[in-house]
Amino acid sequence: MTSRQNPGGTFTLKGTSHTVNRLGYGAMQLTGPMVWGEPKDRKTAVAVVREAISLGVNHIDTSDFYGPHIANQIIREAIHPYPKDLVIVTKVGAKRGPDKSWPKAMSPAELTSAIHDNLRNLGLEAMDVVNLRVGEAHEPNEASIAAPLETLAGLKKQGLIRHIGLSNISRRQYLESQSITDIVCVQNQYNLAHRHDDAFVVELARDGIAYVPFFPLGGFKPLQSATLAKVAASLKATPMQVALAWLLHRSPNILLIPGTSSLQHLRENIAAAALTLSPAVLVELDRISREKA
Repeated sequence: MTSRQNPGGTFTLKGTSHTVNRLGYGAMQLTGPMVWGEPKDRKTAVAVVREAISLGVNHIDTSDFYGPHIANQIIREAIHPYPKDLVIVTKVGAKRGPDKSWPKAMSPAELTSAIHDNLRNLGLEAMDVVNLRVGEAHEPNEASIAAPLETLAGLKKQGLIRHIGLSNISRRQYLESQSITDIVCVQNQYNLAHRHDDAFVVELARDGIAYVPFFPLGGFKPLQSATLAKVAASLKATPMQVALAWLLHRSPNILLIPGTSSLQHLRENIAAAALTLSPAVLVELDRISREKA
């Protein structure tokens, strides 16, 4: 394999030998509509994963409940055996119902089964990082996470998991986790318009913990802002590229996992790492979270 780029610079996960490029790839959109079933074009989905690797991505975020199973199977088809520097991060704590719903799956048996599903479909003996997904649909709650986290800690001792992260959590839950196991990353909703975690990002940076925004481009409702469009035009970039670049500028512990099923959009996302935002532009973009709909 030829020498690969380092999009967005790098970050080393705390207490690990894993140094990842800050601009990674999220696998949710590799499946069919509503994150269910086969994609419309599996050949293109495979090509997207391969192109991500060729562009320097060495951090892929996935889950066996994407499809279910489909995203992981596509990743395996595309790039197994995996590059030595690739870090695959999955998440557990939910499953898919026959009605395409996302019920919680937090019992010891369900969590253990989810780990084995991920390992089988990805063709791995151990997961690099497993995020425990808790909370409501897109927002944290304040329920204790001790019981499911202790289950994952047990699976880590068995050698099925190397490192553990948390997804959709509150600060209180992060603090609760400290007495149970080491945490290497937190994955919460965060973007230019959704900045409830501003202080939390700073705290995690101080602790050396990676912060990985989900829905960095707004999720199912893409970011729309006159300010964002204006800045993008001035930089001869797309609004989504500017949104990604802002996150990279926001804090050095932020890792990005934008997802796409399009080769063109993948290349645009990776190119965002090359955008430089001036202090004046950053001040202008900071106003977006205060804009009225």
